[in-house]
Amino acid sequence: MSRAPLHFLLAALGLVLALTTITDVQAAPAQGHTRAAAAKASTKKAPVKKAAGKKAAAKPARTAGAPRPAAVISRAAAVSVAEGKIPPSAGLSVAADMNLWLDSIEASGQVAGLAAAVVQGDQVLLQRGIGYADAAAGTPVTPDTVFRLASLSKSFAATLAGLLVDDGYISWDTRVGGVLPTFALKDASAAEKLSVRDILSHRVGLPHNSYDHLLEQDEPYPLLVDRLREIDPICGVGDCYSYQNVAFSLLGDVTYAVTGDFFYHQVEKRVFHPLGMTTATYGRDALESSREWARPHSRNGRRWLPFQPRENYYHVAPAAGVNASIKDMSQYLIAHMGGRPDVLPEDLLATLHRPLVATPTEMNSAPWRRGRLRDAQYALGWRVFDYAGEPMVFHAGAVQGYRGVIAFLPQRRFGLVMLWNCETSVPTGLLPMAFDRYLGLPQVDWAGVELLDRSRMAAGGASR
Repeated sequence: MSRAPLHFLLAALGLVLALTTITDVQAAPAQGHTRAAAAKASTKKAPVKKAAGKKAAAKPARTAGAPRPAAVISRAAAVSVAEGKIPPSAGLSVAADMNLWLDSIEASGQVAGLAAAVVQGDQVLLQRGIGYADAAAGTPVTPDTVFRLASLSKSFAATLAGLLVDDGYISWDTRVGGVLPTFALKDASAAEKLSVRDILSHRVGLPHNSYDHLLEQDEPYPLLVDRLREIDPICGVGDCYSYQNVAFSLLGDVTYAVTGDFFYHQVEKRVFHPLGMTTATYGRDALESSREWARPHSRNGRRWLPFQPRENYYHVAPAAGVNASIKDMSQYLIAHMGGRPDVLPEDLLATLHRPLVATPTEMNSAPWRRGRLRDAQYALGWRVFDYAGEPMVFHAGAVQGYRGVIAFLPQRRFGLVMLWNCETSVPTGLLPMAFDRYLGLPQVDWAGVELLDRSRMAAGGASR
């Protein structure tokens, strides 16, 4: 992606404020009826600057104030978004800030490679790769680099299910046992009751991540599904949340049973192709056949070493089988924010994003969640948070050597996606930093960007 000096972006922001419309974005090739614009990145690498005053200002400029350390934020300090206070330029301001934060993370060497996108409406404001798709070969990450999505795949399964519902193949209340005659659970009445909606909202009633340990030992998926009948339930079907991969992937069996077609082919036909997701695929073979793909990496001292992707979680395709580039995921994000009603109608999106079951433990798993989330629930293949008073649709994914997050504010039509190819949580903190900037919330350095910059400078500016 081309990069321009920082003063270009700041001048553009001034122009936007004057016109009160988002106009300073570079047009990019559209997919279907959407348009994308790539924000020109700054070549200037700089840490987030310190504020002159004690309080962070609500305006989005770079001089607004220094983020506070995440450690000082507690549940009691949660704040709300001021109604109507988000300027039209907020998205561009976030894109500019994100660009600088990515500079800092790249210089720190804390990730092997990463791709990120910031999207407002149907405009791609930033689309950028940093680091390496293959550190050993020196191959850089680009917007076309394909990553493994892990559990970000779950929303694709739910999206397909919604399209099958719209076309009359199934309903959300279709009973799995009625479609799959050999399916059984230990409680026969539970097996008869289990619906498509229950599967996709993790309300099967089985213990958390049932049989994932056997999946990681390369036990075949059909065998694991058959053995679900051996597990003692923890609650009745539909009565509690318990995250699953094996049971979630029953959606693939249901798809084949009602369409006579393979699950992955239905997703390709109904989601990938209509949205112009030209490099999105399913499976390890497809990943490794991609023209550009990110190898998973592990850390060895200060070096990142690539290794071969493992096959096991690809066996549960609906739960964890998708591969895609950040360019693909930008289009997917646009569609889920309502920008492609020709593919994903408004009523379908409302159903997919409607909370169904409480997930309170999700509010405490990271400092930013403790500081910003007021509620956490699961919908259909998506998590739904109350982020400082704003509805947020979210999912994260993690599998050997790959991580990813996607999140958006449906009422604002603003969101971002990040994909990276190593096992570190550092980039995750950029997500709340971006949303804090956009919503005008107090600035907190959730990713520890300033600490990374200070550590690098103390080491004499060395990075990799």
